[in-house]
Amino acid sequence: MKRSVRQLTNKKIPSALPLVWKVFDEYEAVNYPTSGTQAFWNAIHDEGFLSQLSAYGAFDGEKLIGILALKNEGSHIALFFVDGAYHRQGVGRLLWDTFPAESDKDEITVNSSLYAVGIYEKLGFIKTAEAQTESGIQFVPMVFKKPKTEERK
Repeated sequence: MKRSVRQLTNKKIPSALPLVWKVFDEYEAVNYPTSGTQAFWNAIHDEGFLSQLSAYGAFDGEKLIGILALKNEGSHIALFFVDGAYHRQGVGRLLWDTFPAESDKDEITVNSSLYAVGIYEKLGFIKTAEAQTESGIQFVPMVFKKPKTEERK
């Protein structure tokens, strides 16, 4: 099937939450205390949080297989999940390569899960601090700095 990336409207973001939860539960929750798992669940079901997001979905035909959601006007990655059946097939890269092309931000931050640090490093992110824990959620602060226009040529 043909893979594509499409922007998700705010009304469509909730339909991506089962994918987000499935991937989180399978790959990340194992490193979290119960309080962290609950805090993540609460965040992805908080209408205030969801309303701040702009999101892109990766599709295999019409099946949603990944999501990249940003907040703070596109300067911070809030959610970045790819269905485990599609890992190591370029889906995350496809989502990532679509987003910066449309962003006017020079820097993009993320609080990476411990599981995803290596993935973000492959995308060009660098750590800005050591691992931290907040509300039971473990993360590593990271930043991506867009190359200057003359460096992109």
